[in-house]
Amino acid sequence: MQLSDFKFDLPDELIARYPLETRSASRLLHLNADGSYQDHQFTDILDLFNDGDLIILNDTKVMKARLKGKRASGGAIEVLVERIFDQTIAHCHIKASNSPKAGAELFIGPDEVKVTVTGRHENLYIVEFSQPILKVLDLYGQLPIPPYFNREAEDIDTKRYQTVFNDPNKLASVAAPTASLHFDEALLEKLEQKNIQKAFVTLHVGAGTFLPVRTDNIENHIMHSEWCDVPEETVKLIQETKARGNKVIAVGTTATRALESAAQACGGKIGAWTGDTQIFIYPGYQFCVVDRLITNFHLPESTLLMLVSALSKSDYILNAYKHAVDSQYRFFSYGDAMLIENAN
Repeated sequence: MQLSDFKFDLPDELIARYPLETRSASRLLHLNADGSYQDHQFTDILDLFNDGDLIILNDTKVMKARLKGKRASGGAIEVLVERIFDQTIAHCHIKASNSPKAGAELFIGPDEVKVTVTGRHENLYIVEFSQPILKVLDLYGQLPIPPYFNREAEDIDTKRYQTVFNDPNKLASVAAPTASLHFDEALLEKLEQKNIQKAFVTLHVGAGTFLPVRTDNIENHIMHSEWCDVPEETVKLIQETKARGNKVIAVGTTATRALESAAQACGGKIGAWTGDTQIFIYPGYQFCVVDRLITNFHLPESTLLMLVSALSKSDYILNAYKHAVDSQYRFFSYGDAMLIENAN
């Protein structure tokens, strides 16, 4: 398949750069398995899900991963912490006028915390902090909101660019699992009252989620690596849900990738699994676990658009997106949502 197969026109004014006042006030476009669709409000999932269905949520938490600082010469730099390996060692993206070499020293904050570049790992820098990384992020970091917001992080993002169910012990993502941002405590309680169960996986979202596909033939694209965990208790609930004929509903592409990675690692059936995943889901992929997907509207020619096109069909997705544009749905991380049925 060609990259151009996933192109669509999106007016700039439909990019949601700020959240709605209420999380669950978003609109929802329901895309059926036959390609038909209906317009809803997000809270209508209470009627679209059935007693005994299971939603799978990603409980990662977003780090204040963006740090601004300077070189020893005084030149401005920006460090985006991608992955922490121990208290002081991390893989990072670094923006600077010239690429820093091994041995370069960078300085963060008024206390001038030293960050030493020690080498490279693929497109990332290996760096060593002179103080514990999480402490430095807490003191001087900014939330790494998406580039298409075209603004700096603000106070509102501190709360709204996190899910209400994030696990503080899983502070490791550089982007939010944005489909989950539509859920507030009241809606989760109503789902529970309707006997719609929930379970958690963890996938620490990397900055690679925003990287463009640079190959015309999408099969030549190599995905970035992300760490994920599918625990035994989640697997048990999935197996029980499938056994009684109910649906497994993944909330977001990150939850989907975690579930399908675990299934691929376990021979095509869901099993407990922890590890790094580079799974690339595009049309032709046969889903092992996910029956339905809640997701936001994605960027043109992105791997996320390819994933949803694999669950449905490419022409169904593009037709639904055209309707969403014509109907003034809000796009991307703070935008509206879709409920997509597995059409395969």
